[in-house]
Amino acid sequence: MAALFIGSHSSPRIDTPLSHVLCTLNSKSYKTKNKKFPCKAVSCSRKNHQEGDGQYVLSFGKHPFGQKSERTLHFLVSKSRKYVTCSVDEEQESRDPTSISSVAVVDEKPGDGNEGEKESTQVEASKKEDEELEKQQEKDWKTDEDFKKFMGNPSIEAAIKLEKKRADTKLKELDRESTDNPIMRLFNRLVRDSLTREKERLEKAEESFKALDLNKLRGCFGFDTFFAMDVRRFGDGGIFIGNLRKPIEEVIPKLEKKLSEAAGRDVVVWFMEEKTNDITKQACVVQPKAEIDLQFELTKLSTPWGYVSAIVLCVATFGTIAIMSGLFLKPDATFDDYLANVVPLFGGLITILGVSEISTRLTAARYGVKLSPSFLVPSNWTGCLGVMNNYESLLPNKKALFDIPVARTASAYLTSLALAVAAFVADGSFNGGDNALFIRPQFFYNNPLLSFIQYVIGPYTDDLGNVLPYAVEGVGVPCDPLAFAGLLGMVVTSLNLLPCGRLEGGRIAQAMFGRNTANLLSFATSLLLGIGGLSGSVLCLAWGLFATFFRGGEEIPAKDEITQLGDNRYAWGIVLGLICFLTLFPNGGGTFNSSFFGDPFFRG
Repeated sequence: MAALFIGSHSSPRIDTPLSHVLCTLNSKSYKTKNKKFPCKAVSCSRKNHQEGDGQYVLSFGKHPFGQKSERTLHFLVSKSRKYVTCSVDEEQESRDPTSISSVAVVDEKPGDGNEGEKESTQVEASKKEDEELEKQQEKDWKTDEDFKKFMGNPSIEAAIKLEKKRADTKLKELDRESTDNPIMRLFNRLVRDSLTREKERLEKAEESFKALDLNKLRGCFGFDTFFAMDVRRFGDGGIFIGNLRKPIEEVIPKLEKKLSEAAGRDVVVWFMEEKTNDITKQACVVQPKAEIDLQFELTKLSTPWGYVSAIVLCVATFGTIAIMSGLFLKPDATFDDYLANVVPLFGGLITILGVSEISTRLTAARYGVKLSPSFLVPSNWTGCLGVMNNYESLLPNKKALFDIPVARTASAYLTSLALAVAAFVADGSFNGGDNALFIRPQFFYNNPLLSFIQYVIGPYTDDLGNVLPYAVEGVGVPCDPLAFAGLLGMVVTSLNLLPCGRLEGGRIAQAMFGRNTANLLSFATSLLLGIGGLSGSVLCLAWGLFATFFRGGEEIPAKDEITQLGDNRYAWGIVLGLICFLTLFPNGGGTFNSSFFGDPFFRG
């Protein structure tokens, strides 16, 4: 029973027409108890014939969503009491998303002929207020409940519903607009068709992306896998807090199978540790596999355009290596000299890139990780700044997150060192003999990241500006092309080992120290590179921008974030970190202004 109170300024007469007393029912709907009902009067009768009092019964139909239901309104008109009461008998209740409450007030002054116009004006004003409220809600999404829900717990299902609501709102706005301009009508029709198609696509997508029923999933956890003590919603899945009861390599496949059967679709689980008030708890994150596949699909680079881009960058990198190599030739060099000097340098750099790429692919295949095409990074300063690729599938554990970048960087270091040692053994020094390249002092100018190369091959002048004996005045310091390729390879590998974003060093830091510490290291590295760039180093500026904006962020968590790496991997990580630090740390560059630095041993 829903009740509606209708106040009166004067005692109503028994013979007052019911349509006059309930003028608000002549509109499209009436409002009561926070609900809004469409209604149409079908019958009216007077039950009480006492003088001064009367009870009227009004029956009307309601057809929400195509379902018919009946309602009966009982009006008690009392002469002694100055009000009219109304009650509603509801035979069938239907859910209505709209929640509006109001009170209809009827002024029953007898003899007022303009009362109908006043009521009509009030109805129109109410409609305008509703339209203004709808427009304001479209402008300010902070007041929208669906938007709040989406921001509080972002998920694909919530995003689809939000976009559907926006499309519906825009369609309503287009329906309210009317214009005599044929061009605008055509434009509105095109926009309406586009919105309609978008809404249809969203409805189809909504069928595929549904939030998981956490109550059903909770029954899949137990003493034989993972004992869940608490659960909370996360996206379209959930986070189950508890502890492992069996080895994780046994739990993951078993639990994924049980959860997929309970959910009626494939799911993916992650195991990680959650710290709350210095208390570490184990957590199992469950998400629909379709949503994870969608995320990888949106960032997938293994596409025709991706392969074309990789080829274009490869050709550009070969060109920058050829151009950079030509800068180190002696002034009167011929084409034969170019081939004799540049081919070893070019071949050395390609060998380093090829060995590191093969090592990376083999390690990724061992863990079942899909890699995107490899993208070379061209540079007119060093010829190449390394190779980049993305992970296009989930990592099984932190060992995979650690081993794949270590395979690339360690193999690159070893290959570079092998080339440098081979050149030194062949010539007895780094001079290069007749086929030497001449490293000009401008190559090191204001570039502290290259000071390791300058320290190994020796500087061009001493502190007083005098050209050193092993250097060629006006040309540079002679160096074997193969040895120079090895030294460049070590420096470029160290640049990729910096703990920043999704560089190889950032991935290793995330596997060793966790995501929070890795983010702090990434921020510190970007800050130091930015300071170096502001001080005038072109290489620091370029690499800092690339690492921050093109390789920024963090990798998606591995499925097993609980199992530790082990002492051997931590030792490998520390060794690689020391090599990176020593090769990039700005030093005296061999200018001998400190007793710590001696004469270059490799000059022969």
